[in-house]
Amino acid sequence: MFDTIAPRYDRFTRVFSFGMDRRWKAELIDWIRSALRPESRVLDLACGTGDLAFAAAGRAVRGSVRGVDASPKMIELARERATREAPHGNVRFQVGDMSSIDADTASVDVVTAGYGLRNVPQYEIAVREIARVLRPGGVLATLDFYRPESALWRPLFLAYLKAAGNWVGWLWHREPVVYGYIAPSIDHFVSWQQFAATLERSGLRVESVRRKLLGGVALHFARRV
Repeated sequence: MFDTIAPRYDRFTRVFSFGMDRRWKAELIDWIRSALRPESRVLDLACGTGDLAFAAAGRAVRGSVRGVDASPKMIELARERATREAPHGNVRFQVGDMSSIDADTASVDVVTAGYGLRNVPQYEIAVREIARVLRPGGVLATLDFYRPESALWRPLFLAYLKAAGNWVGWLWHREPVVYGYIAPSIDHFVSWQQFAATLERSGLRVESVRRKLLGGVALHFARRV
């Protein structure tokens, strides 16, 4: 499915979020700016076509940034972008599984994940893997959709996502499910509060949470203890 949507994925996220996606990602990068040193080792999980990876690479100019995604097509497009947007040559991309990260224990300074953990079959395993590869004091910054706890807001939020996702999926691909999956995936996920609790249980101290859309979207910032 992600191979199918890859060519229009970036455009979709901008349209679907009314432009908010770009601001949220910029906020995430600004949030971890103090943790991104020129020599930082950065891992961007569920990297898609590389938005967060390229932003991080602009600061970790003498370090390394590795983007990992389960979709070969996303990785192909990210590599194409790298020929134009990675002047320091410090970014590489590979197909991989965030539930089994190809990295040594305590070898990474910064981990980012945009809209990724919600799509992992068992997100708790991915969180434990993130905690494993982060060095003590290393930071994690995530951006994702969450299941709103409000019984009033949740059905409205999910209804919009389902209707809009199905419509765009049919219009662009003649396959409503390619974007229609978003609402069900959120409904089967956890709230931002529950996600924060999982981070804490895994040895990641949550230092800040920024909620968007009444808890339907949130940014979490945590540090490896």
